[in-house]
Amino acid sequence: MNVIMFGPPGAGKGTQAKLLQEKRKLPQLSTGDMLRAAIAAGTPLGKQVESILAKGDLVSDEIVVGIIGDRYDQPDCKNGAVFDGFPRTIAQAEALDKMLAARGRKIDVVIELKVDDTILLDRVKQRIAEGSARPDDNPETLKNRLDVYYRNTAPLLDYYKKQGKLTTLDGMAPIADVTAAIAQVLAKA
Repeated sequence: MNVIMFGPPGAGKGTQAKLLQEKRKLPQLSTGDMLRAAIAAGTPLGKQVESILAKGDLVSDEIVVGIIGDRYDQPDCKNGAVFDGFPRTIAQAEALDKMLAARGRKIDVVIELKVDDTILLDRVKQRIAEGSARPDDNPETLKNRLDVYYRNTAPLLDYYKKQGKLTTLDGMAPIADVTAAIAQVLAKA
């Protein structure tokens, strides 16, 4: 089963993707994690994307689609994966569909975690206060990331709604409730 997690930055996509990885043995394919790891390792890719991510902008489709394709071909993805933070544009969604079709696969379910932007800003401030913030966790970067999300990524919701794959859940609910709601969606898929 291939699942896409959608929602603005800080909506809980990563948390839920990790839970799906644990419970369903579906690897979490997080482009953000992959790119941050490349930056931390000082790879050529990391150096190329570091300033792009620091501003909250999107990395080129070519780079991201290549990273996802390479990762999806690993043995642990044989039963599917949870796509976290990808696709982010219609062009990436179309490229993902083509990549999966070439492997005889498809996206089965798309889950949108709907949240309140004001609370997202509060979450970033809380992570900063707790010392658990990522380098790109600050209010100014989050505001830019939210603008980018609504401009580039939100149109994907309609793309997947037309395919009958989209389910919207309350991302403001407690983590356990969101997890239970996702389990119900996946049981029907």
